[in-house]
Amino acid sequence: MTDVVVQTVALAVDVTSFLSSSPASKEAFKTANLLKSLTVNALISGENGTGKRSLAKYILPDAPMFNALHHDEIISTLAACESIIVFNLDNSPNIKELFNSIESSSVRVIATTTNLQRSEYYDEYFSIKIPLPPLSQRVEDILMLQKLFVQEAKNIFSIESDFDLSKIEPDLSKNAYSLRRQIMMNYLLDDIDESELMTIMQNYLIDKIGSNNDYRNFLHLYEIPLIQAGMKRFKSQLQLSQRLGLNRNTLRKKIAENEVFGLKT
Repeated sequence: MTDVVVQTVALAVDVTSFLSSSPASKEAFKTANLLKSLTVNALISGENGTGKRSLAKYILPDAPMFNALHHDEIISTLAACESIIVFNLDNSPNIKELFNSIESSSVRVIATTTNLQRSEYYDEYFSIKIPLPPLSQRVEDILMLQKLFVQEAKNIFSIESDFDLSKIEPDLSKNAYSLRRQIMMNYLLDDIDESELMTIMQNYLIDKIGSNNDYRNFLHLYEIPLIQAGMKRFKSQLQLSQRLGLNRNTLRKKIAENEVFGLKT
């Protein structure tokens, strides 16, 4: 087995199992099950983090997985493959040559793409297309993924207790990628002590300070979390100003100064 195949198989191990609960993901999973018994080429499209590679690996569990950027490596290994998975297809440096080589080698391909701009090629080479909408349109899938990432975090950090998911608004900015990172960060920070927190802040600031007004420039890193936490706990600016020992007008001024970071008066 070539080094390329070893690398791609290792990459595939990290792919999360495809989970389906929403109508869109159930339909995609239904099509994937059909494809397991067929020999046609298929294209899975969607934003990053929507489960494209997981679904592709479900269809072809034993196939090596390649990044389309590695054009020459894919071409050189086609003779040793019956089927392959190609991800980031839209980043291929020579997509026409890639398709022609795959077709002449009679290799089956399941590919993924984040856009369909090269649809003239896609329509020709892919008999079946599976769209995966973003998680914001697959609400039923979010809780399933959160629970999966919670279990993963518990295993990584050797923590028995479940994280209270009601405490956080799901971060769907990068779909499953941001959702997983959010769970991991919350588990990591949930048990952090003051010294560890200060070390994190020190490491963050060490390469950023150096101007003549850094105290004021970075004061928001302390003030904003403190105000946000206080508003969540005490629910009113009046109570928060009393707890912080601040004049209410002073608190309102600080909130107004940091509106750019999401604070609201």
